[in-house]
Amino acid sequence: MPINARAVVLSEQGQSLTVETISVNDPGLGEVRVKMAAAGVCHSDLSLSTGKLAAKTPVVLGHEGAGVVESIGDGVTEVAVGDLVLLNWAPGCRDCWFCDNGEPQHCSAAAAVGGTTFATRADGTELYAGLGTATFSEMSVVAENAVVKLPADTDLGSAAVIGCAMMTGIGAVRHTADVQKGQSVAVIGLGGVGLSAIQGARLVGADPIIAIDTSPAKEDLARSMGATHFLLSGPTTSKDVRKLTDGRGVDHAFEVVGIAPTIRQAYSISRRGGNVTVVGVGAKTDEVTFNALELFFFGRTIRGSVFGGSDPRVDAPELLNLAADGDIDPRVLITDEIGIDDVPAAFERMKDGIGGRSLIRYS
Repeated sequence: MPINARAVVLSEQGQSLTVETISVNDPGLGEVRVKMAAAGVCHSDLSLSTGKLAAKTPVVLGHEGAGVVESIGDGVTEVAVGDLVLLNWAPGCRDCWFCDNGEPQHCSAAAAVGGTTFATRADGTELYAGLGTATFSEMSVVAENAVVKLPADTDLGSAAVIGCAMMTGIGAVRHTADVQKGQSVAVIGLGGVGLSAIQGARLVGADPIIAIDTSPAKEDLARSMGATHFLLSGPTTSKDVRKLTDGRGVDHAFEVVGIAPTIRQAYSISRRGGNVTVVGVGAKTDEVTFNALELFFFGRTIRGSVFGGSDPRVDAPELLNLAADGDIDPRVLITDEIGIDDVPAAFERMKDGIGGRSLIRYS
């Protein structure tokens, strides 16, 4: 039977969020209904709400979450009722060229994410699932391949944060950029993903690790993650980075904002022959320009990083083990634990660059 749940609803992009009671569908063939335990509030959710990223509406946002399987549809074999699961907003189909070649984050079926409905409003209007997962709801319905089974003793709050922020940030360092011990790293943008990238840089033994943000309040948080230096972003940033790297610039610059000026800044602070990894999700109207001579002369490599090049079926268990061993710490990312009614305020904190991750606790 359909089940009622409270959820954060976006009626149209650019409008305010509302918290409503919705009716969540029964799981269909190959689907799983999940009772959410925790969900992180990611900057991509903000971008979807403002229209920076495309989304079908009305929609329930949220894509970083973990919970308990409440019921299953016909044909589901990998999970059972009562299993703890991590929701995967970028599940590979396991059948296309990209999935067959170890790149599920580039799956050919990715364009369909966010194109399905999972619930209805009180007036019967169908609701889309944001990025296919809709974790800003007490209940969600997803395809079986969009859940990763977790050990029974998993802390679901930590798992939720691992599911996007840490998998993206640490993955960008380890998978996309393949940072090596002793190499220098700079991270521009210290939200949940940027702070995770700093943890990833510390994990692989990078040195120095330079954290860069517009907010001085981020310094203590960045240093607690492993940053060796903190710089306020400004006109002298490139010069300041070179002072810390024997005049060269960093081996690896990570841009975790998603706007043209900081992408250019990441390019400028990397050394000749260095690497620039763009992790931030930008708007298609925001163009970054390079002249032909600089591309040749500096010999830098610039690449994008989708989901940190991660495969949640492989990376989620590994990151949970690293957390259990104390090598990474999801909990330090969580600066605000909130209820579902507090999501609009969490969006405002993100706009103002305050804190790390806000985490919804459902129970």
